[in-house]
Amino acid sequence: MRIAVTGGTGFVGKALAKRFLEEGNQVVILTRKAKTQAYQPNLSYVEWLTEGSRPEEHLKDIDVFINLAGEGIGTGRWTAGKKEKILHSRLKATQEVIRIIKSLNKKPNLLINASAVEASLPDRHASSWADLTGMEFLSYVARRWEEEARKAEEMGIRTVLARFGILLGKEEGALPKMVMPYRFFTGGRVGSGKQWVSWIHIDDVVGLICHAIKHEEISGPIPVTSPNPVTMDRFGREIARILHRPHWLPIPGFLLKVALGEMALLLLQGNKADTERLLGLGYSFRYPDLSPALEDLLK
Repeated sequence: MRIAVTGGTGFVGKALAKRFLEEGNQVVILTRKAKTQAYQPNLSYVEWLTEGSRPEEHLKDIDVFINLAGEGIGTGRWTAGKKEKILHSRLKATQEVIRIIKSLNKKPNLLINASAVEASLPDRHASSWADLTGMEFLSYVARRWEEEARKAEEMGIRTVLARFGILLGKEEGALPKMVMPYRFFTGGRVGSGKQWVSWIHIDDVVGLICHAIKHEEISGPIPVTSPNPVTMDRFGREIARILHRPHWLPIPGFLLKVALGEMALLLLQGNKADTERLLGLGYSFRYPDLSPALEDLLK
């Protein structure tokens, strides 16, 4: 297969590209910095979202299009400018993906578009997205993101909306930041500790996406999370157990808000993904439970 990936130099994109190449596929990464990338067999880089770039000229005979592009949500304080980038970077990238697909004589068979578990949260009416905070803001972003991606369905293209939970990896994703306090013997309950964490090991992220590619009956939104979410307190206690560190120093919500601003609400509110859809996908998780997942990543 020939697979195009936006956001292919990020955490998930790199893991996917590695698997695709191992399986003998051709991978095309869309990036703003195509000219600086080193050559690898079956891997090419195409410039996009820059003045004068025409990525569609290099994307003939694409079988699968995967869109992961967007401003990171876990870095920097959530100022008004940061929130605008989080929203509009995703909309702009997805609109460009749809434009590219429309321009191709031979359309891809499948579009997999990133989203978030927050897309399933109840909508709250507000005069502007800028008035929304925390999970409500992410919910709005995810729904707008999905609306743009669903335009591929109008062209008869199977569309999968991958609603990511908290992504866990050895050196990237959320885990290194969550582990840091425990390494310095200062780990403990975050906020109430009762908030839910819908997590997934990076190996299962890749596995689920590959499973969706191979099974044509899968379409629409799918949760990319473990079938077994846990509370924040349970998550912390598992880290402490594996690292042989105490779980003793509570981090009050007000202190997190001082340190992180509005982004602290992501840690304090939490979200429990609806995993019922996972049962019908037929995917066998490598790490369905938290303890083995953390032991793999932390030992």
